[in-house]
Amino acid sequence: MKPKNQRLVLVAAAAAAVLAAVLLAMWGLRDQASYFYTPADVAAGKAEEGRAVRLGGMVESGSVRRQPDGVTIRFSVTDGQARTPVTYRGIVPDLFREGSGAVAEGRVVKGTFVADTILAKHDERYMPPELGNLAAERKAGKTLQR
Repeated sequence: MKPKNQRLVLVAAAAAAVLAAVLLAMWGLRDQASYFYTPADVAAGKAEEGRAVRLGGMVESGSVRRQPDGVTIRFSVTDGQARTPVTYRGIVPDLFREGSGAVAEGRVVKGTFVADTILAKHDERYMPPELGNLAAERKAGKTLQR
């Protein structure tokens, strides 16, 4: 076999291996993909019942209700156009509060979003206290001695 043909066979084999790896990865992750929807999308019926999706928006003020079992929480998420009721059983993140952004992972069941996970979002100006002190010192012209 000529060297040119050997290179072509090697390139073709490498391409087939990469394609096989990509297809295996896609097949393995097919159930892990979840689509992002807003409350307006859910109200319009774009989110399939029972399919794993993400719901994002602002936690509506005055909507957070803790159930007597102490673990279940009910609230509404809004995007300014529509609102979607959410039920979650578990411990909510520290940043979760009314009027703040949240992303819930779960499923739509009979018009209510049943969340498996709640992710609280902070605004883009958020800075951890440790870094906030450092930034304030630098603005004041102090140097950090280590």
